[in-house]
Amino acid sequence: MIGADGRERPVAIVRVPATSANVGVGFDCLGLALDLTATFLMTPAEQLEIVGCEERFRGEDNLVWQSYLDACARLGVEPTPLHITILSPIPLSGGLGSSSACVIAGIAGAMALSGDGFDRERALELACSEEGHPDNVAPALLGGLVSSFVSDGQTTSTRMDVADNLRFVAIAPPYEVRTADARRVLPEEVSRETAVWQMGRCVATVRALELGDAELLSKACHDRLHEPYRAKLIPDYEALRAAALGAGACAFMISGSGSTMLAVADGDEVAGRVAAALAEACPGYWLRTLPANTLGTTVEVH
Repeated sequence: MIGADGRERPVAIVRVPATSANVGVGFDCLGLALDLTATFLMTPAEQLEIVGCEERFRGEDNLVWQSYLDACARLGVEPTPLHITILSPIPLSGGLGSSSACVIAGIAGAMALSGDGFDRERALELACSEEGHPDNVAPALLGGLVSSFVSDGQTTSTRMDVADNLRFVAIAPPYEVRTADARRVLPEEVSRETAVWQMGRCVATVRALELGDAELLSKACHDRLHEPYRAKLIPDYEALRAAALGAGACAFMISGSGSTMLAVADGDEVAGRVAAALAEACPGYWLRTLPANTLGTTVEVH
């Protein structure tokens, strides 16, 4: 890209997939990358300019810009004003990792434009530090299905492939569920019975997603830790769940803390029926049928 001063300037192109945290029974530990990709173009400029997003996000408090500044400070790199173009199909109503995508874009841009290049492992460390938890940023960076835990401030993430036959039908209501509210409604303690219920089903859900075993997923993906409480914050949850399962979905879950929800279907034909049923239940809602994303975040510099 040629700047106003006639000098050629590098352009970092960062692509980050949407993500779904928790995946039903994997509360605060599982995350899934979906094949819905936000693209960010960043190039040094005379002054900060942000385009491609709503007017309210074009100022100094833009999450991509703030993440870029934070990453530069942590990397020991001198920041420079940027021209940032944001091309994101990820809905802002919550649950598909739109904010995590912005955080990763800023970090990846700082790395790429510094000349040292994109380091996925270091990016995960920086993203977890900024976000405070790995459930969205880990699958967004790594792709696939990711299980994460944090020990002594260090994040360990294990990536697994998701079977090709599975489709994820995402539906986003036009209203948000505030993360603070979604946390507030959760119980402080759970019984041993609930813990045992959850652990067995979490392991089985991971295996079902790896194998594409719809029958196993249908048996295993029933959460008791957070969804019974968070469902009450989503007025359409019960109607959409009934519609999805009635049309043949093998599982239905809240994506992250909501308000987006995911139905899982075995193959395109079943996914088509599920999508039609959801559209009929709540006409006009944002709706997409997506496979899992395998690439995670990609970075190019031109």
